[in-house]
Amino acid sequence: MGFFSTVFGLVGFGVGISSGLVIGYYLFVYFQTCDVKDPIVRRLVEHDSENLHGLLPEIPFWVKNPDYDRMDWLNRFIQVMWPYLDKAICKTAKNIASPIIAEQIPKYKIESVEFESLTLGSLPPTFQGMKVYLTEEKELIMEPFLKWAGNPNITVAVKAYGLKATVQVVDLQIFAQPRITLKPLVPSFPCFANIFVSLMEKPYVDFGLKLFGADLMSIPGLYRFVQELIKDQVANMYLWPNTLDVQILDPTKAMQKPVGILHVKVLRATKLRKKDLLGGSDPYVKLKLTESKAPSKKTAVKHNNLSPEWNEEFSIVVKDPETQALELIVYDWEKVGKHDKMGMNVVPLKELPTDEAKVMTLDLLKNMDPNDVQNDKVRGQIEVELTYKPFKEEDMPHNTENLGAVQKAPEGTPSGGGLLVVIVHEAQDVEGKHHTNPYVRINFKGEERKTKQLKKSRDPRWEEEFSFTLEEPPTKERMHVEVCSTSSRIGLLHPKETLGYVDIILADVVTNKRMNEKFHLIDSKNGRLLIELQWRAS
Repeated sequence: MGFFSTVFGLVGFGVGISSGLVIGYYLFVYFQTCDVKDPIVRRLVEHDSENLHGLLPEIPFWVKNPDYDRMDWLNRFIQVMWPYLDKAICKTAKNIASPIIAEQIPKYKIESVEFESLTLGSLPPTFQGMKVYLTEEKELIMEPFLKWAGNPNITVAVKAYGLKATVQVVDLQIFAQPRITLKPLVPSFPCFANIFVSLMEKPYVDFGLKLFGADLMSIPGLYRFVQELIKDQVANMYLWPNTLDVQILDPTKAMQKPVGILHVKVLRATKLRKKDLLGGSDPYVKLKLTESKAPSKKTAVKHNNLSPEWNEEFSIVVKDPETQALELIVYDWEKVGKHDKMGMNVVPLKELPTDEAKVMTLDLLKNMDPNDVQNDKVRGQIEVELTYKPFKEEDMPHNTENLGAVQKAPEGTPSGGGLLVVIVHEAQDVEGKHHTNPYVRINFKGEERKTKQLKKSRDPRWEEEFSFTLEEPPTKERMHVEVCSTSSRIGLLHPKETLGYVDIILADVVTNKRMNEKFHLIDSKNGRLLIELQWRAS
């Protein structure tokens, strides 16, 4: 009987369980409501702090600080690139650490320190947000907020007194807020010359150290001591205003800073060919350096003269004497229509001696094509005196951090005077009523300079430099700077219009030596012009 009662008990238990599951499922489905309500969706700002922490256990930095931008795209990029970044960073870290370790270990009587394994693990760091600062200088300043809870495998073997100890770093956590400055910005790839990195606050660093399988950080008092020691050491090196400087490009080459001055004296021309059918020609000379954005310089017009004498002097800034050349073109001035070209020639600067005047008589050619048979025709000659004066070594910029500093005026600048340098950077929100093809026109002491014209641009960027050699400081002078627009369409009722202007008082430039300011344009709704002025005294 005991056997049968056991069997029937098991069967009853199985039937009861099965029946209960079937009946329970039926009741659950039968009594399930058919009306499905839409979930209540509320904005994050409508939640209180308790609900917000429940929804977001770790609130991103960009939520708490509106001036920080989201960095989801960068985090996704790092996640994909992390296996390759891991190898590159570890290789660089080894190359940097090896000579430092080799220099330090003799002080502590240690035989060797080697990396047995060095990998940053499979978990990449994440950026919780980034703040970007906009300045009027040639720089970009960024402040990302970095969090990294990684699983690195860093094992270091230390040999001393014939013994070997292996230390392993585990469970690394780093929270840091570095300031990254890219400056100066240059027109050569990667478009910045230096990287400056500094920490705005002491970083949070947490990790474990295993020695012979035991965690050293579990020793009472050692954890806090090591953590504070690391914070203090890092802070002493990189806490703002201290910086880690990494040079990417040679800024003097990337910026193509001036290296000298070419003094040109246009003396005379002889035996020029007559261009006009009635009467003589009216010649003048236009001269400029190749590979230069500076406007051409012109002599006076000598009316009805085929052997004119000018004896006019010009100073031109040189940036690369090995590749630049002086281009001289003689034109016949016309009251109406296009001026006729009478001839030209080119003098490579590398053929000129330094600090020595050289008088040259050049044959005028139609063009610089040696195979053009028309160059065999006699077009006359032009006589010039050329003197190339390179800057002295002490006048060249060496400190990359002070590239914005004002240089000295070049040799040959009038005593008591100086060089006024105008750098037109960019404009913003300029717009014309009929067309927006902006360029900048500078009027100063009867001289006019123009930038190149950019078509259909409300935010044009020129980055063009002009210079004025003055006999005395312009303490009582004003400079008129105007943003203009012209249209090439024939028959347009408004071929030229002004997009705004500003009159700059130069007394502040002379006092402070440098001004880099964004001016609000007069007669413009929202237009602004970023312009830099430097006074380089003799």
